[in-house]
Amino acid sequence: MTRKGFEGPLERVNDYCWRIPRSYRSDMRVDGLIYASDELIHQMRNDQAPDQVANVATLPGIQLASLAMPDIHWGYGFTIGGVCATDPLEGGVISPGGVGYDINCGVRLLRSNLFYQDVKPHMERLVDSLFKNVPAGTGRKGKYRYSESELRQLMGEGVPFLKGRGLATDEDVEFTEARGCLAGAEPDNVSDRAIERGRSQCGTLGSGNHFLEVQVVEAVVDEEAAEAMGLAKDMICVMIHSGSRGLGYQVCDDALRLLRGVPERYGIELPDRQLACAPVDSPEGTHYVGAMRAAANYAWCNRQLLMWQAREVFKKVFSESWQSLNMGLVYDVAHNIAKFEEHRVDSVDKKVWVHRKGATRAFPPGHAEIPERYQAIGQPVLIPGDMGRASWVLTGQQGSMEQTFGTTCHGAGRLMSRTRAVKEAKGRRIDQELAARGVIAKAQSWRGLAEEQPDAYKDVNQVVDVVHRAGISKKVARMRPIGVVKG
Repeated sequence: MTRKGFEGPLERVNDYCWRIPRSYRSDMRVDGLIYASDELIHQMRNDQAPDQVANVATLPGIQLASLAMPDIHWGYGFTIGGVCATDPLEGGVISPGGVGYDINCGVRLLRSNLFYQDVKPHMERLVDSLFKNVPAGTGRKGKYRYSESELRQLMGEGVPFLKGRGLATDEDVEFTEARGCLAGAEPDNVSDRAIERGRSQCGTLGSGNHFLEVQVVEAVVDEEAAEAMGLAKDMICVMIHSGSRGLGYQVCDDALRLLRGVPERYGIELPDRQLACAPVDSPEGTHYVGAMRAAANYAWCNRQLLMWQAREVFKKVFSESWQSLNMGLVYDVAHNIAKFEEHRVDSVDKKVWVHRKGATRAFPPGHAEIPERYQAIGQPVLIPGDMGRASWVLTGQQGSMEQTFGTTCHGAGRLMSRTRAVKEAKGRRIDQELAARGVIAKAQSWRGLAEEQPDAYKDVNQVVDVVHRAGISKKVARMRPIGVVKG
């Protein structure tokens, strides 16, 4: 089915922000605000994602505005790239659609002491070895297997669980958002079906837009911040994008099933049933929050094990330990999550539930929740682009706290549906096209590369420019992909 474009009003607030006024619809409780350039807002008018921004503005307890980042595109209930905060003291709700199916899908970045000229002669072998040794693809099982009791313990403790088993270091924990563990996780709220799906998938990449990329630091924009992160021009890094795999998907599916009929029970009227929700403090709301937190902890463990396997591959290819290669974790950020955070709303400090659905936390310098190493520069923000152009490293800025509940974009954002991307790729060799750009790409299928071809995405440089100029995050370094592993 083809969706028509957005037909409502989009009022310019400034060069990088547009408003859907509350007056657009009688059920909207707040305005919608979309961060975009002139070119990006033109693209968004051809999609119904702005309608989803307006839909989210109807949720009980929503604060300030329904927000959308410049990478927005149509999603389940919430637009991907959508942000909203709800106050439980004002009847605020929790909505699985505001988190997404892939709970705590996120990104992590490793640095190294290798430079492009060191790695260039070994790239074919390196990418082949990563492809063979890091499990990728739909339903692919990994080498780390856990019993049900072990998996529930893992979901309760997060990355510290792996540290206790020699699969993570103190620094790995320190440089993961929330130190790799959301307190208040309730593993017993996770269904047996979800447990079964997750037992053999921790440490696997998955499919779709998930990837493991070998990247080179192409340009440094902020020398001070890059130095604090240990980044330098021409340095080799590894970026990993994955989430909670089948376990997280099942947790979301279970929650949506549990929430059937629940909004009506609490007198909540919704413009779209995909916004299914419950008051945060209700039995249904607290059950989902406990399960969501458990799945988020699983996702952090998944990315930790993916990184651990990548380190082992580098060790084998370059005949040096990963420690001597200085393959330390720069940072790990979630971008499909809901977190209970303190923010200032209309001059009042409040504890609110911030839903970030395809959106990344971007806390500023001095924030108590970021590691000491980054206190002076702000939280590292990792924005993957497409596999043919670039990704970006940024830092959070004070403007994010003032405008977006400490949030920025999470990627380039899709421009084409997967179906259209496959149609556009018919008769083409995407791997050869990428090779012509200097990128070695390995995937489990032709379709996997076709769906994720560079043309399927917005230009990440344009997207990042918006959040940089809007003052919610600041450019640090541009990363160019040179080796890609996909499902």
